[in-house]
Amino acid sequence: MVEHSPFRKIIVRINRGKPNSEPSRHARRTFQQRTSFSFVILLGTYLFLFLPLFVVVLYSFNPSKGSEFTGVSLIWYKSLLFSSSELWRSLGNSVIVAASSGAVATILGTLAAIGVNWYKFKGKMYIQTVSFLPMVLPEVIIGISMLIFFAAVKIPLGLFTIFAAHTTFCLPFVFLLVLARLDEFDYSIIEAAYDLGATERQTMFRVLLPAIMPGILSGFLIAMTMSLEDFVITFFVSGPGSATLPIYVYSMIRFGVSPVINALSFVMILATVLIAFALRKFLKNIAAAK
Repeated sequence: MVEHSPFRKIIVRINRGKPNSEPSRHARRTFQQRTSFSFVILLGTYLFLFLPLFVVVLYSFNPSKGSEFTGVSLIWYKSLLFSSSELWRSLGNSVIVAASSGAVATILGTLAAIGVNWYKFKGKMYIQTVSFLPMVLPEVIIGISMLIFFAAVKIPLGLFTIFAAHTTFCLPFVFLLVLARLDEFDYSIIEAAYDLGATERQTMFRVLLPAIMPGILSGFLIAMTMSLEDFVITFFVSGPGSATLPIYVYSMIRFGVSPVINALSFVMILATVLIAFALRKFLKNIAAAK
């Protein structure tokens, strides 16, 4: 009677749900076997990505200029703070260009994505296709074409030409990210806002933009990152006194790259980590507010 009672079925169900039951242990072993190869690939990828950074950080504390590690010292950090005015000037140029070009590219790319996704007009597919060209063209071609354009309109090379070139280069990436975010957006919310009496401007600034803000911030960060690390395009459109950090490091190769660059790299890594964690918390607060 007990074997066929309802209590027997309840006990079996409870045992199946227990983490220490035999089916649960079998499933856990199967999952571990399937994910072991994936874990190895993941670990190898992390080592490939972060091991060079670890070497840079390690040698920033090496007092020797050679490849042999001779001890721990802060001499290169002292040199970075008190004897590297040209390096800080080039870093300042990079930050100014990256922040300004990233902001303008984000504004233009966001508005372009909203216009393409929101409205229907002739040539819509053509505009989308053309906007992706800077993403697939080699940077050498973009740099040369921008140089020819600036020479044709007689614009002197400097920070402004770097800003214009970086804005043009980063714009499609912001456009693509925001457009992908808009494709996931529920437009019934827009219709509800219209039904409640909101105007088109109010709907965009109070409903649409807050909803796609993670995509906008992602586009801005990618635009800034690509501007900070760009060398090829900057090499063609930079002028006297407008060297960015990649150009300055490249010019040091003739005389040997100073270990001060390792110290600056560690400072930039720390700043990037802090900004990433701050933005992660900010995006969590936005998601919680929704």
